[in-house]
Amino acid sequence: MIILIVAVVCACVCAGTLFTLLKTGLAWRLATDIPNDRSLHVRPTPRVGGWGIVPVAVVAMLLVAPALWCAALAAAFLAAVSQVDDRRGLPARIRFGAHLLAVAAFVALFPADVIWWLLCVLVFLMIWLVNLYNFMDGADGLAGGMALFGFSAYAIAALSGSSPMPELGLACVAIAAASLGFLFFNFHPARIFLGDAGSITLGYLAGALGYWGWRGGAWPIWFPALVFAPFIGDASVTLTRRLARGDKFWQAHREHYYQRMVRSGVGHAGTAWVWYAVMVVGIGLALFALRRSTAVQWIIVAGWAAVLVVIGTLVDLRWRRFNSTLSEQSEV
Repeated sequence: MIILIVAVVCACVCAGTLFTLLKTGLAWRLATDIPNDRSLHVRPTPRVGGWGIVPVAVVAMLLVAPALWCAALAAAFLAAVSQVDDRRGLPARIRFGAHLLAVAAFVALFPADVIWWLLCVLVFLMIWLVNLYNFMDGADGLAGGMALFGFSAYAIAALSGSSPMPELGLACVAIAAASLGFLFFNFHPARIFLGDAGSITLGYLAGALGYWGWRGGAWPIWFPALVFAPFIGDASVTLTRRLARGDKFWQAHREHYYQRMVRSGVGHAGTAWVWYAVMVVGIGLALFALRRSTAVQWIIVAGWAAVLVVIGTLVDLRWRRFNSTLSEQSEV
């Protein structure tokens, strides 16, 4: 019963907050995304999703999972910094410095009993998760749906696994429910986007709570990566390509797989549904693998990674055909 209450309250409060911001016009004054040649949308759209999700997530975590106070306060800190970035823009060094501070403080206060260099690797990966979530907030319904499914998977594993962590499970229920409340306004045609205040914070929570669950024995180290694998794979491959060309990876662009899908005719809604299906299958495999031997777990992880590579290859092929068709039409 408590799970249902937390879910309903968090979803309704988030949705109610965002409805109020839109109805009163405050959403437009807080932060508005103006389309440019690198955007997927064509109309100015408020970036206020974080105003609905973050307060709900932070308060819920403090109430139902007080042990996660550091993650809650760090999430609020990142949301505040990111809101300034949404309104006025901040230098990359300040943004990344805030990300490093939030992640390093959490890991330093709650270190896992492992060798020091592994903790350093985890800090780097968590900072990457913070940023990649921000990179993926560009298509209607995508980032909100990933949060709904991803934190729901965390909740299921934390509540029903062999080493349950009820507080962590309830915290994840709250975040997933708040994401659902946001998704009501973000699915195509989107009336709002997350903005940095929402996407940076969700990325941080995905990493911090993933780390917390691994540290507490709720799941193996591969579980968070497998749950958010579509996001991680898309952003990582795209970043690698841009670095190889010498591009500035932090600048806006339209080279992600999801962006190519939208632009090549799949559309916002179609792209979201495809990604939802991919993520649900991956989450199903992750939950299935939890009760299997270590060897089977890693076989499943490797197999799913191979499937994602195939999916990425198919998107690339579609993109090349799309560009080829455009070139032929322009020559006629």
